[in-house]
Amino acid sequence: MSLPGHSKGQGPRFVPALLAENGEFRTFWAGQVISLFGDQITLLALPLAAVLVLHADARAMGYLSAAGWVPYLLFSLHAGAWVDQRRTRRRSMIAADLGRVVLLATIPLAYRAGWLTMGYLYATAFLIGALSVVFFVAYSTLFVSIVPRERYVEGSAILHGSRALSFVGGPSLGGFLVQVFSAPAALAADALSFLVSAFCLARISPSEPPAEPRGEGTVIAGARFIMHSPFARAALAATSTVNFFNFAFSALFVLYATQTLRVQPGILGLVLGTGAVGAVLGSIVTGRLVGRLGFGPTFMLGCVLFPLPLVLVPLAGGPAPLVLACLLAARFGSGLGVMILDISYGSMSAALVPARLRARVSGAYSLVNNGIRPLGSVVGGLLGAAIGLRPTLWVATIGAVAGILWLIPSPMPRLRTLDELTGDRRRGEPGDAHL
Repeated sequence: MSLPGHSKGQGPRFVPALLAENGEFRTFWAGQVISLFGDQITLLALPLAAVLVLHADARAMGYLSAAGWVPYLLFSLHAGAWVDQRRTRRRSMIAADLGRVVLLATIPLAYRAGWLTMGYLYATAFLIGALSVVFFVAYSTLFVSIVPRERYVEGSAILHGSRALSFVGGPSLGGFLVQVFSAPAALAADALSFLVSAFCLARISPSEPPAEPRGEGTVIAGARFIMHSPFARAALAATSTVNFFNFAFSALFVLYATQTLRVQPGILGLVLGTGAVGAVLGSIVTGRLVGRLGFGPTFMLGCVLFPLPLVLVPLAGGPAPLVLACLLAARFGSGLGVMILDISYGSMSAALVPARLRARVSGAYSLVNNGIRPLGSVVGGLLGAAIGLRPTLWVATIGAVAGILWLIPSPMPRLRTLDELTGDRRRGEPGDAHL
């Protein structure tokens, strides 16, 4: 397997080979890059709007974080079945993008009109989350329609590498926009990014899998697949545990950084952006780690390295430079880990799940893996109000690291290549009679 950005017999290339050779992937990638930067602005600007404009407390921050993720708990299974029955999943993604443009654009308008309240933010975050469910259950199907199987790792590394770059520039840009304009006004940038994503999706026409007919068991077919697959089942348990505690952590992070550590929004965005260089590094080294360790051990490494560096956040204290150094190191190490986790799992999932089940498996996986996130956010907010922010951050970090325990007794430590997933794919796929 050649590494991203290289070809056999050639030196390093500035443009990854897949981007240079595959026009549809290149157009899809371009739209996602812009959208990812917009997402990073919102991840900082939305909680800052709650903290700085509406003076939200720990409990309200937990509810706000939860509002955007509750739709995964409510709609993922049915969204997966609905998307698999569409002849062109791409059109569903375009509609979801355009809907999110409208919703995000209303926040700065409501702020200017004096209508912005926490209830308004909760409702908008919920509706944006519902459209995001549709977008992301279709995403995996579109990916395998554009990228050949033998280049899954390369394609995944390019997309996640772009996401890593958005971690670098997005928070810094978001912090700047909040500082200069306002937190609600900064959200308009994400609305524009979704518009670009929709435009790029409209310009491609990949050959997608045929639509699945309606039938008994259609909605739960993805859940059946995961239950019958030892690899998918173990991965879901591990990532869900990590995400539950990570979202308890992230629900309080902005509040803790700005109110307890006294970090200004612009400085916080700069620190988060600079520390995210770790995510860029992770997108580069994951292919090499897979080649040396295998897919399973690389995925397990990511499950530990993602949450472990976050212990530096509750440890932060003392002079301002030391506080910023702790936040920077935490962001660097966590970003490195999340890229290793996401790229290795994304490649395994693309190889493991049959095309006709892809959106439904994605929906079932999201039901648990993303659906548990609002629960983590609410628990984090309630626990932060009950025992304090710093002790809650400690609990969240230790709990997230414990997610690795689900993988140790599974087949994951022995998984080396994607070809080894073929047998598990056959065991995990339910018979046609159940679909």
